Amino acid sequence: MATKPVEDWRTTDTDELIEAVLRLETADEAARFLRDLCTLGELRDLAQRWAVVRRLDSGEHYAAISRETGASTATITRIASWLNHGEGGYREALDRRSAAREAGIPYPAGREK
Repeated sequence: MATKPVEDWRTTDTDELIEAVLRLETADEAARFLRDLCTLGELRDLAQRWAVVRRLDSGEHYAAISRETGASTATITRIASWLNHGEGGYREALDRRSAAREAGIPYPAGREK
């Protein structure tokens, strides 16, 4: 049986990073880890992408998303492509977020949006 080749971006280092993220237990731990790992600019870029994904999923128009998030329409188009044709990570995260909300699992305190 042939195994699926690991893609170029999946290195030992990226797998170690994924494992580190999965071992975090709380939102506070994740926030501290991300702050130590990323520059403020990198964090803002990641947060912007996640904001774009959520707005795309809710059906907002690209121009409105661009106005609200500051993302260029080119960036929004790329994110939409990954949302619809990528690895499925955006969709899985959105679905889990939605399921948690439907189950009444609160977003971390003080961060409701």
